[in-house]
Amino acid sequence: MRTPRLGALAGAAVLGAGLLAVPGPSVSSDGPIVTPVAAAESTGDTIVHLFQWNWDSVATECADFLGPQGYGGVQVSPPQEHIVVPHAEGGDHPWWQDYQPVSYSIDNTRRGTAEDFEDMVATCADNGVRIYVDAVINHMTGPLQADLPGSAGTEWEQYEYPDLFGDGEASYTRDDFGPCYEEITNWDDKEEVQNCQLLGLSDLNTGDPHVRDQIVRYLNGLVALGVGGFRVDASKHVPEDDMGAIIGALDEVPGFGGAPHVFHEVYGDQTIPYTAYTPYGQVTNFDYKRDVASRFADGNIADLTSMPDHGALTSDESVVFIDNHDTQRYEPTLTYVDGDRYHLATAFMLAHPYGTPVVMSSYDFRGNDAEGPPSVGEVDGNPAGWITADSDCSDGDWICEHRDATVSGMVGFRNAVSGADLTERAREGSARVAFDRGTAGFAAFNASGASWTVTASTSLPDGEYDNAAGPGVATVSGGEVSATVPADGALALHVGGECAQDCGGDPGEPGEPGDTLTATVETDPGQEVHVVGSTAELGSWQPADGVALTTDADTYPAWTGTVPLGSDTAWKLVKVGPDGSAEWEPGDDRVGPATTVTWGER
Repeated sequence: MRTPRLGALAGAAVLGAGLLAVPGPSVSSDGPIVTPVAAAESTGDTIVHLFQWNWDSVATECADFLGPQGYGGVQVSPPQEHIVVPHAEGGDHPWWQDYQPVSYSIDNTRRGTAEDFEDMVATCADNGVRIYVDAVINHMTGPLQADLPGSAGTEWEQYEYPDLFGDGEASYTRDDFGPCYEEITNWDDKEEVQNCQLLGLSDLNTGDPHVRDQIVRYLNGLVALGVGGFRVDASKHVPEDDMGAIIGALDEVPGFGGAPHVFHEVYGDQTIPYTAYTPYGQVTNFDYKRDVASRFADGNIADLTSMPDHGALTSDESVVFIDNHDTQRYEPTLTYVDGDRYHLATAFMLAHPYGTPVVMSSYDFRGNDAEGPPSVGEVDGNPAGWITADSDCSDGDWICEHRDATVSGMVGFRNAVSGADLTERAREGSARVAFDRGTAGFAAFNASGASWTVTASTSLPDGEYDNAAGPGVATVSGGEVSATVPADGALALHVGGECAQDCGGDPGEPGEPGDTLTATVETDPGQEVHVVGSTAELGSWQPADGVALTTDADTYPAWTGTVPLGSDTAWKLVKVGPDGSAEWEPGDDRVGPATTVTWGER
């Protein structure tokens, strides 16, 4: 995770070194605080990063969405006691303060208490979802605000942390840091990168047995609660042998069984390659992010069916992503602000077999790189500063990329085709490609501004299938699929996703005769507005076959028409261009009758 500017500390050194992150977790006691409930079996390998969500909101999301959708894990922000930077520094308590540990206690952070954390772990496990803790083991705090207590009230000074677990039994003193007490300046010197201070943060001497014992105690305390995995922050700054000793001492995970799933944040380069850390877990593949995100941004995706081993990391060694909380801010190739093309890239990542995918879910930081999460402000008696608000995906403050219609169903697609080989079936130019995943799935991706009518062979069994990547159904007949893929859209069909109702032949419950729909839609010259939906009368999700609305110079941008909308009819507005291109209304499907609507508003 990327390190912030700490007063005069420059971020340029980080960019030059290829490191986008600063650490921060810790927590624990010698043994389990609670007895974890036996966990359900994980349904898949997809992880979602609910960046800065509070513990109660993560628990609710596991039960209501992540478990039912087939997610296998959720990465949470560091749970250890953190520094509290006055909100005058940038307009808010910055997000990066959570990556500067004051102690390993989880008693109180801005995201909740130890009890909240334990309840979250148990709830997610009940729904088959592992909690992945973002673990900071390389360092403690920088020199800022050493006169202020941590989020649980612990008093500290740089290099002096008197109560690591809240029980008065363990501490760090100056002798536990170093051996280099200077900031990293030469990023081509491996010894300096691994033993000196990352942006002024107190670098722990992880070769010291006492330090290792505290880190292992912290991590195993989390494992005892049922935490199923770790994303280890700034791993490249911990010498490989030290990392091996720490990871090798981790206990088995209650409920899920086996060792925790560990992946390391390594910004690989010639000085310290990604592969230096593969003996100790998977590795975050920034080379994949750069290549795949850039190709989707440019509409140059067809060759991605033959995925290289980015950074010399095999599929089994790689954790892949289109963006994360660091690259959103400091290396933004594709992010949520890019709309459909970003979601399309995320869907492709889930459809392709390379790597273990992490889906980003973030909040609107409004162009302020340091902006902290949405907050309820200060709470009397709570030393953690501004307390993080509950996440609300209907509120524009929380982006919730993982709930986008193009992305959410692709987790089920990935689970259905797990282990199946990829076979390319069609391509058109550089922006359009389709492939099978064995006999279990078929997917087509269109990274262009116009719709794509594709006819391709497939090994998917004959039948009618719902589109896992958005609205609509498609038919496989005689080993062939023919469908229209919308602009910047995808089609994804899989075994187990057969269409059960409203498959194109049943008009559903009709609306009242003469029902008139008025839609306010701004269009480009030549575009029409169609109502497209799940019934045959609405085109069975084919934009060209939907009900066309009309307008004129006096009524524009109001478009009107008679539209049969039954109580269960799913539908959307679509802008259809003179060349057949289709621009779908953003957001979830509309359902049921309506008389007056506005494009994109619900």
